[in-house]
Amino acid sequence: MIERSQHTCSLKDDGYKRPESILAVIYVRKSGRVLMLQRRDDPDFWQSVTGSLEGDETPLQTAQREVKEEVGIDILGENLELFDCQRCVEFELFVHLRRRYAPGVTHNKEHWFCVALPEERDVVITEHLAYQWLDAADAAALTKSWSNQQAIEEYVLYSV
Repeated sequence: MIERSQHTCSLKDDGYKRPESILAVIYVRKSGRVLMLQRRDDPDFWQSVTGSLEGDETPLQTAQREVKEEVGIDILGENLELFDCQRCVEFELFVHLRRRYAPGVTHNKEHWFCVALPEERDVVITEHLAYQWLDAADAAALTKSWSNQQAIEEYVLYSV
């Protein structure tokens, strides 16, 4: 298991972020309600858990770490299933975020995961302004991220 103290920054040795990340959609198995998080840097932007791969982490390890860091859910400690959707999409980085990446990097590769919880719960947010549980259709409509919308639709909305 990777602890936060081992990975405090997502910068590569060259000082730039690795253009590879995860998306983890957290939802309630029976109701299909989805946890959405309000970004600090853009309060109009709601999303699922996301985060960049650090060091030699695998996407699975990154998903476990990011879920624990961003919402306080310990997937391993609670014996929860982290479902690897076996989907990887590429998207263009927002222009204002490209300075975090090596010169010439314009796209990011994103690996999709889902976490099904038995019921809604309060979460501890550390990197966001607020959170809310929404019906899957409302969550998909709320996010500005086409990949987050697609993941919610494919793995929660049409599968519950």
